Amino acid sequence: MKSGGYHYIWQAPDWPNWRYDLAVLAQPIVAVSRAQGVLLGRLADVGLALRDQASLAALTEDVVKTSEIEGERLDTESVRSSIARRLGVDIGALAPVDRHVEGVVEMVLDATANCGAPVTCERLFGWHAALFPTGYSGLTKIKVGTWRDDAHGPMQVVSGPLGRQRVHFEAPPAGRLQAEMDRLLDWVNGSTSDLPLVKAGLGHLWFVTIHPFDDGNGRIARAIGDLLLARADGSPQRFYSLSAQIQRERKAYYEILERTQKGTLDVTEWLAWFFAVLHRAVDQAHHTLDAVLAKARFWQHWAATPLNERQVKLLNRLLDGFEGKLTSSKWAAIAKCSPDTALRDINDLVARGVLRKSAAGGRSTSYQLNDLPG
Repeated sequence: MKSGGYHYIWQAPDWPNWRYDLAVLAQPIVAVSRAQGVLLGRLADVGLALRDQASLAALTEDVVKTSEIEGERLDTESVRSSIARRLGVDIGALAPVDRHVEGVVEMVLDATANCGAPVTCERLFGWHAALFPTGYSGLTKIKVGTWRDDAHGPMQVVSGPLGRQRVHFEAPPAGRLQAEMDRLLDWVNGSTSDLPLVKAGLGHLWFVTIHPFDDGNGRIARAIGDLLLARADGSPQRFYSLSAQIQRERKAYYEILERTQKGTLDVTEWLAWFFAVLHRAVDQAHHTLDAVLAKARFWQHWAATPLNERQVKLLNRLLDGFEGKLTSSKWAAIAKCSPDTALRDINDLVARGVLRKSAAGGRSTSYQLNDLPG
């Protein structure tokens, strides 16, 4: 037990009276606000169509990575197709989408596009139901669209093999959930003295500490954080992904979360970490924007070149960040064509100067995009 007589912050007698040192946080807040301004300045110069493409890229990464943090891999093309259809962004042929992908997309888009709408219990229940459309998390049946009931014991975050599990955190008992969530949502929806960026960091931490659902708490906590960031930005259109940056730094994320939840209600350290990660997410968005601009220049350059549907599809895959090396067998699998057709498609693009053979030799020849002339 702690010297204050409690083990987790929600057990503190003055919970949830958050404290933080604004003097310590002032510089990180100014730095991340300046970075956001620089990014938005770049976006203001590129035109509406490219802004939509940048937003599509950021949202796709957000949906994929918020699930990846929880150990779940979604198909990137399905996610991009689902978001593009909802935003009305033309990306050519759309990939098939399953209802689980649709559910995660619905939650992320509702959190950001409708950031100004009040966050209610019913809205959160809708997000939860969208995340678990079958009523199962993996093979386990869970309570969906309502708070957990702790029928099988207290809600705990654990790791390690069965019998030697380590408890990282235990959440408030189910009997307290309605009162806890009412208090949190009053704060989310009301006006407070907290700076908007501070509110985003606190909202994420507060929700994940209450842990009100059987599963999906991390994803919904990040969605609430994104909603509050969208309010802070004054824009429902997203151009950076905090979830993607947290996924890159997930070990540090879980460590700071556990340390904070077992600490005091002075959460200066958590907020400093949150702002640092947010800053890196905004910096990363410049690379996303660079890729969007490069893709636009590519298609502008090759606009007059006649290409078939398979070639357009595979070139877009390369431009969007193809994982691994592009070989003729991968081309055939993705384009759903014969190996001979794949090789004809590739050889045609090599002859035109769109693709080149990779310098690296080996048993399987691979191909990459040619650099555009300067």
